[in-house]
Amino acid sequence: FLFVPAVEVKIEVVIPEKERSKEEMSPNGKASPLIYKVNGTARHYHLEEHPIASNPYHNPKDVVEASVCHVKDLENGQMREVDLGCGKALLIKESGEFHAVGHKCPHYGAPLVKGVLSKGRVRCPWHGACFNIGTGDIEDFPGLDSLPRFQVKIEKEKVYIRASKQALQTQRRTKMMAKCISLSNYNLSSTNVLIIGAGIGWHVLGPLCVSPPGWVCKEQGVCVPCTFCHPSCSMDSHPEQITLRPKEFFRTYDIEVLTEMQVAAVDIKNKIAVFKDGFKMEYNKLLIATGNTAAPSSPARSGQGCSSAAASWGAQGSAGGIPAAAWTCFCSPGMEVAAYLAERAHSVSLVELEEVPFKKFFGERVGRAVMKMFESNRVKFYMQTEVSELREQEGKLKEVVLKSGKVLRADVCVVGVGAVPATGFLKQSGINIDSKGFIVVNKMMQTNIPGVFAAGDAVTFPLALRNNKKVNVPHWQMAHMHGRIAALNMLAHGMEISTVPYLWTAMFGKSIRYAGHGEGFDDVVIQGDLDELKFVAFYTK
Repeated sequence: FLFVPAVEVKIEVVIPEKERSKEEMSPNGKASPLIYKVNGTARHYHLEEHPIASNPYHNPKDVVEASVCHVKDLENGQMREVDLGCGKALLIKESGEFHAVGHKCPHYGAPLVKGVLSKGRVRCPWHGACFNIGTGDIEDFPGLDSLPRFQVKIEKEKVYIRASKQALQTQRRTKMMAKCISLSNYNLSSTNVLIIGAGIGWHVLGPLCVSPPGWVCKEQGVCVPCTFCHPSCSMDSHPEQITLRPKEFFRTYDIEVLTEMQVAAVDIKNKIAVFKDGFKMEYNKLLIATGNTAAPSSPARSGQGCSSAAASWGAQGSAGGIPAAAWTCFCSPGMEVAAYLAERAHSVSLVELEEVPFKKFFGERVGRAVMKMFESNRVKFYMQTEVSELREQEGKLKEVVLKSGKVLRADVCVVGVGAVPATGFLKQSGINIDSKGFIVVNKMMQTNIPGVFAAGDAVTFPLALRNNKKVNVPHWQMAHMHGRIAALNMLAHGMEISTVPYLWTAMFGKSIRYAGHGEGFDDVVIQGDLDELKFVAFYTK
């Protein structure tokens, strides 16, 4: 992994709801009624009708064409951000050919000109999303959308780009709706796709989406998928900042979202999902993306791969230490919480079973360097102990008692209890579940049942770089890839998963970026300055 300044990572572009509704989306046409059979009785749900948008190139007034450079201005393998007057594009020259695509990554708006160009793909400099320069398609993640692609022509040794003004202006927002070319040639009109779960892995094409067991969003009335890695880094986020899609997206793409409903069982023989209230829904293809749920636990719980559990902060002016949670996975939401609160709380502390934080993943040397960074930012550690008791006074938290006997004053305590796959409703379904509760899938994200796919944190899948060993990788980027692979194979595309796991976190202005999948190591080879946190570490076995 690599420590680098994280100024860019902290940049966010928040789209007001009224602006989101104006974004260009490519409707599939008027919605036809959806018919759900409930115990033999048909229920009809009509989606709102939306006008069909015309092709933007059909309106000459919407098109801009500009000369952007001479053919010799760019060498092979070079990229340039060019201005077309009403917006910018990324001009790329590779193997003697010119391509033009959107200049910003649709994930968080990173300038792609600062990314890496290799073998027909450009990779985002912030979070690693990868795009095909010929089609604009997103081919590695994170991110939900592809890049807009623009026409390029050469006349008299000059390079011209022709583009829709609307497409250029849409790039000013981060939530673009560019169409994925690899999915555009398929017709889903005869396929009834049911998706159980609302995590990131579900964002495949389909007419239906059902909330996972226990997923409720009463305040908004409609529960839409959210990014859960963001709140631990920036705890003052508002709901509209962390939703993955605006409500208009679901209406435009004919996705019926059913909320506050719990799937109790799946009848694979008759292809029916049975809900807790007796409601039944038929499907042709099924995607299970229920993710994880909090593990049942006491405040002092410790488990395999996760530490004891408390994260908390003190009210301004209060005295004493505030215990803070350790982490349940590499991305360390507890550590991120502590980092975020260090400048806002009276005091912040971390309680941890291990001798050094991150020791299992980073090794002792790197773990101590991270620990030193936290200590220099007023975070106190209580290591090799765990929480034994939470004490309250007049209905409010007052103290946290550690097994070491230390008593910490605390106003708030955040507990990281770990997670287990939310797959209990599948136990009698015939779908293959391993001993830990994970859904077992093949390289195409298909279960042992034809037409039933699974994606996200709840699955184990063959990892190509580990000789196809079945692994569970509960990371943001991987869940995105699972959804893409599952979608393509629902459409008989025959795509196998082969991505390299990649994840990141940002704390105190430093970004940790990790590529690969380690299961223990014999040695850590460090290049760079560990004390300055400017280094690369290679984990060898």
